[in-house]
Amino acid sequence: MKIESFSAEDTFAYGRKCGQEAKAGQVFCLYGDLGVGKTVFTQGFAEGLGITEPVSSPTFTIVQVYEEGRLPFYHFDVYRIADPEEMYEVGFDDYIEGDGVCFIEWANLIDDLLPEERTEITIEKDLSKGFDYRLISRKEIQ
Repeated sequence: MKIESFSAEDTFAYGRKCGQEAKAGQVFCLYGDLGVGKTVFTQGFAEGLGITEPVSSPTFTIVQVYEEGRLPFYHFDVYRIADPEEMYEVGFDDYIEGDGVCFIEWANLIDDLLPEERTEITIEKDLSKGFDYRLISRKEIQ
């Protein structure tokens, strides 16, 4: 599935829709270059889960846990991870097998650790269509 976003509001709204549809145990992998709107998408996703507290990328803590929504939300940002094995130090397996929703920014950095069943979301810019344009692709991996 591909969605065209023409503003940060569009990206947020699609994130919110994905969050509203998310189910316990799902793993979402988010891909995209710096500045494409991954955090905006994530904030919308969190709102879709019913989370009202501010959501930002947990770049220095690797994982941020939000439990106030309809499902626990485990938000990973692995951009600064030096070795994929570090994921086990933060209890990655427990989160992946937990009753919440895992959301992993920069998931390509830990490819070998990702579960076989996951949802991949890629956000890309296309400046020929405008500065705020984004193409958001969603792919279910089984």
